[in-house]
Amino acid sequence: MTALRDAAMTSKAWPFEEARRLLKRVEGMKKDHVLFETGYGPSGLPHIGTFGEVARTTMIRRAFEVISDIPTRLICFSDDLDGMRKVPGNVPNSESLHAHLQRPLTDVPDPFGTHESFGHHNNAMLRRFLDTFGFEYEFISATEFYRSGQFDETLLRAAERYDEIMAIMLKTLRDERRQTYSIFLPIHPETGRVLYVPMKDVSDGHVTFDDEEGREWRLPVTGGNVKLQWKPDFAARWAALGVDFEIYGKDHAANTPVYDGICRTLGARPPEHFTYELFLDAEGRKISKTSGNGISIDEWLTYASTESLSYFMYQKPKTAKRLHFDVIPKAVDEYHQQLRAYPDQDAAKQVNNPVFHIHSGAVPASDMVVPFSMLLNLASVAGAEDVETLWGFIRRYAPDASPEHNPQLHAAAEGAVRYYNDFVKPAKTYRLPDATEREALEELRDRLRAWDGERTDEAFQSAVYEVGRERFDPMRAWFQALYQVLLGADQGPRFGGFVALYGAAETADLIDRALAGELVRDSAAA
Repeated sequence: MTALRDAAMTSKAWPFEEARRLLKRVEGMKKDHVLFETGYGPSGLPHIGTFGEVARTTMIRRAFEVISDIPTRLICFSDDLDGMRKVPGNVPNSESLHAHLQRPLTDVPDPFGTHESFGHHNNAMLRRFLDTFGFEYEFISATEFYRSGQFDETLLRAAERYDEIMAIMLKTLRDERRQTYSIFLPIHPETGRVLYVPMKDVSDGHVTFDDEEGREWRLPVTGGNVKLQWKPDFAARWAALGVDFEIYGKDHAANTPVYDGICRTLGARPPEHFTYELFLDAEGRKISKTSGNGISIDEWLTYASTESLSYFMYQKPKTAKRLHFDVIPKAVDEYHQQLRAYPDQDAAKQVNNPVFHIHSGAVPASDMVVPFSMLLNLASVAGAEDVETLWGFIRRYAPDASPEHNPQLHAAAEGAVRYYNDFVKPAKTYRLPDATEREALEELRDRLRAWDGERTDEAFQSAVYEVGRERFDPMRAWFQALYQVLLGADQGPRFGGFVALYGAAETADLIDRALAGELVRDSAAA
């Protein structure tokens, strides 16, 4: 085994822990490949949860490929045979869709007029979404899976073992729901609607039922004439495809025994599964697509890179995390800290580094010579309305840097300007210094005006410490005063680095403006 594989076999990084658990499963199964699956409900557009699910599955898949030579596949399964339960409010020509309620999404006309159906449109959006982020996957449409006969063997087995599967499901239902429940949902031969009706008989691979008008029908379970309710469908896919690994959110966790039980009843071994905690908004409430709290993919990418989002997704997947705009700067800077650390780490530390899993081992170098948080503060004091304003300071701090040679830094600077104007600027609150703070600020200003030493982060930081050490205990009070009085925030960058980037004379001018009350007045007038 290589040093990398040796390190991976003992790594405590969660993708490797899951990969080793999966390897134990498949070692004795003599499979020619290992199958990962992730599912998608195409009734709406892909969202940040979709990204997280596929990104995390890919991390485990790549970790498995480090410790095993068994080939892998990833399937993205779209449940597009599901009936359209309500008309979305965010599509054109929505009035025309009311006549198609309860019909499979792939039988509903596309309101956008660009695809064969609404389901095909949303599937195309999903595939474009996944392709944009470079995910490697195979796409399966439930409509094609059912109607082409690929699912027939499993459906016939479900009909044969109908009573056993129903017994598993009925334990999970309220009394009134039990009276009408069936694992099979017939698709009406005339209206094309997915029907939620009880079965009068299930035998010989057929279902018999009355439609909503009381007419009796008998249909084969094969060929796309019926679909399975979503919980049985989830488990039946595992059995039909031979899925080895699937992750899903904690809201599915209570259903795991149901999925596993149905899969076993269908004669298959349930896959390994991994449940992740759900995201919360800034107030600690569960993020909901319908309420619109939290952050969308597009919103995150307005301010930061895909890799920073992947870094956020990597962190503690079994811990509920608040997903709101304030986490973006921290995610960006921590991601680049890990990039910078990676080249000097040995194999054992590299496989525990999040960037190994974000980049599947092909880790790029960081060109971020200025942290994102520093760019935000620079944008703040400079009143930066465009990225060129920031580059004027960056070039002085790092003469060899340029948008061409530092594309990560340039993208971060563009994001910082947008983030500053959208979030930081409206929330800035300056205050006047007290007597001790004023005295300290005046001394720091005078030192900066007369500065003739090295213009480095460390040199300026030492000067800041010397001024504060004489007057503040704890020193945290001094730095908080600097942030609140000069930057209008409760926290900020390493101040010596800020001075090196912004300039000694410019920082002295900023202090003069703060002492004169200009920052407070300008903020109040904004």
